[in-house]
Amino acid sequence: MTATLSLNDQLAESAVYHAFRDHRFFAAVETADLTKEQAAVLIEQWWHPLHYFPTFLARCVAVLPDIASKSAIARILNQEAGGGRVERAHEVIYADSMDKCGFDRERVTGTEPFEETAALVEGYRRASEKRESAIGFIFATETTDLLMVSSIGKAIARVTGVTDNEWVAIHVEQEPDHVEEANHTLMADYSPEQAKEVFEAADEMWRLWTRFFDRLSTETGLGA
Repeated sequence: MTATLSLNDQLAESAVYHAFRDHRFFAAVETADLTKEQAAVLIEQWWHPLHYFPTFLARCVAVLPDIASKSAIARILNQEAGGGRVERAHEVIYADSMDKCGFDRERVTGTEPFEETAALVEGYRRASEKRESAIGFIFATETTDLLMVSSIGKAIARVTGVTDNEWVAIHVEQEPDHVEEANHTLMADYSPEQAKEVFEAADEMWRLWTRFFDRLSTETGLGA
């Protein structure tokens, strides 16, 4: 017996996803009095999962068994890595755009990760060791990435007045492709046990991100 994975149905049923989506930090970024230093904490910690993400995707391409899934994830990886142009790689655009907004580049790329940030990156590494967990982390990331990117964009706009951040813009441009390709990995047939593993992995990813934002709330006082 096989199962076709329904992303929308599973998202609607996941209490872990809803807890993440409704995290108090996102609302606080829009409504609280925000300082540049508070925004800097978010930007500096975000660097770590951003920097690791291409490695995660490359490891997923290696572990996924079918060429359709490999092709879908390779397309995301290609965009993340700049499509052959290093200056278009997301992490390069991130560092450049934050520098242009007045955030210290060395702090953005060189600040030590919080314990929760390191655990998040380790979660991505661990998930890329197996097909089901890799797919769970991929589609969970791509379907909620804009929520998090939007939060960063709003924080930047509020403390610097910059509303045309290039890194935010490239996510708005490319994210529909990423979601489409992530969904392609769900088109294969899975046993009920495999489907369960995929969605358990997605929940684990949201738990790790929830802890990430819990720590940011503690460190910045936003939503605390």
